Amino acid sequence: MTEIVETPRKKHIGRNLQKVRVYLGVKQDALARDVGMSQQAISKIEQQDEIEDEPLRKIAEALGVSPELIRNFDEEKAVYNINNFRDNTLEQGATAIAQQFNPVEKIVELYERLLTSEREKIQLLKDKQ
Repeated sequence: MTEIVETPRKKHIGRNLQKVRVYLGVKQDALARDVGMSQQAISKIEQQDEIEDEPLRKIAEALGVSPELIRNFDEEKAVYNINNFRDNTLEQGATAIAQQFNPVEKIVELYERLLTSEREKIQLLKDKQ
């Protein structure tokens, strides 16, 4: 008899980062601006098996998650948790407190970020004169 031994697959940290970023609805160029990198640099990082601690920390901070969440991200568990939460909130008589998303606050936050960026561009142009 042959025994089948399943070896654990090594986590691809870059792919984990990409999945977390996509689940959070953040585009590469927006993340790149938040961490002071180019979109191409973010793309390269997402292709790496391993990510150095400092860039991972900066990216995780910009996404509002921990580096450990990115390192240990498990898509199956995330889908299970989402489905479990949804199923429990839809049961008759179930009560749940869900975090509410306020789109106006998000728009204001994005507008403020854009405004800051434009002010920096204007200042750079003034400094060149």
